Amino acid sequence: MRFLSRCIGLPVRDPSGEPLGTIADLIVAIGGKYPPVTGLVVRTDRRRIFIPWSDVSAFDERGASLRVGTIDIGKFRQRENEILLKANLLDKQIVDIEGRKVIRVNDVSLDNVEGRLRLVAVDVGAAGLLRRLGVEGPLRRLAKNVNSSIPERYIDWEDVDPLDSTIASVRLRVPHAKLAELHPADLASIIEDLAPRDRAGVLAALNDEALADVVEEMEPETQVDVMEDLTPERAADILEEMSPDDAADLVADLDQETRDEILAHMEREEAEEVQELLGYDEDSAGGLMTTEFIAVEERMTAGGAIDRLRELEPDAETIYYVYVLDEEGRLTGVISLRDLIVARPETPVPEVMIREPKAVNVNADQDEVAEVVAHYNLLAVPVVDDDGVMMGIVTVDDALDTVIPTAWKKRLPRVFSRLG
Repeated sequence: MRFLSRCIGLPVRDPSGEPLGTIADLIVAIGGKYPPVTGLVVRTDRRRIFIPWSDVSAFDERGASLRVGTIDIGKFRQRENEILLKANLLDKQIVDIEGRKVIRVNDVSLDNVEGRLRLVAVDVGAAGLLRRLGVEGPLRRLAKNVNSSIPERYIDWEDVDPLDSTIASVRLRVPHAKLAELHPADLASIIEDLAPRDRAGVLAALNDEALADVVEEMEPETQVDVMEDLTPERAADILEEMSPDDAADLVADLDQETRDEILAHMEREEAEEVQELLGYDEDSAGGLMTTEFIAVEERMTAGGAIDRLRELEPDAETIYYVYVLDEEGRLTGVISLRDLIVARPETPVPEVMIREPKAVNVNADQDEVAEVVAHYNLLAVPVVDDDGVMMGIVTVDDALDTVIPTAWKKRLPRVFSRLG
């Protein structure tokens, strides 16, 4: 195994052994599991030149020897599918896909694989830093004398997602494809650790639905930063993909000018829904609720209610219960998913619903909402106006927002949906 830090500065000699210059960088062609080294960037007295790997006859700890005496002394120009290991990777931020975190590259590991010198891993441990400082050997001996060791950590190149746009743009047909496969909560944590430039590249690689899921997992400050970095058109698309209550909470944190600009680009119905939620006190049931819930009419059968669910394809957060409404939209009952599934298809809804379900008024304060949710062990509580018309639901994560940390409460809907 060889390390980039030990290659930089080594001499490059012609076939007769005469020095031409020193190694300034190594070039690899991105593609495949372990990218092959395709050439050297050599620093001479006058310029930096390119030496193709096919012209290198030997490469070891003493430097590089060339097999040809004639070289192209034209100025080095990086090709589209190539990266420079020192310039584009060393000291840059990467994402450790397995570890799900942002980390810095301290050194680059190279090895002979299938007859070619290839990029195989990145060194993110303390050993890499000490190696570059030239003190790795003495400190290893010192550590050994005191029965200790220097931490080493390598990440296989296959488990790395580079954040530098130069690499990301050529490494994958779809940049950051591996990042997009992470759980939204993990990806949100990673994005919060990124510099604005790197963050922009990741955001651009996610589709609207995926980015909406990630934004919902972010801390409020990061949500605002992300929305301000997007164009108003895309910010509007992201809000439309989010649940109305989360979208309203985010919009409330934006400055008035940004808020108005984004809302102007949203679909009229979604924008009105968000603006309606913004009209409630943020600490009231109305301010906590989402207007997305599943309701059926009293005259339906159990089978018809299930058909309604299939038609709407609700997400996990809104399918805890099925609410029953009369012709005026007033709440008259609630059905658990279990009771709905086990009921015979022809059974009328009133025969399987729980009548007069516990609900909260739209103006109830958040403490009352949390108390109802906790006391009755509810995954969601319906919210009604003074006339009993159903306005929305407050899910357990939002109801307990003041009781448990934000990071945990955001995971509750997914936890309960798996248990249900």
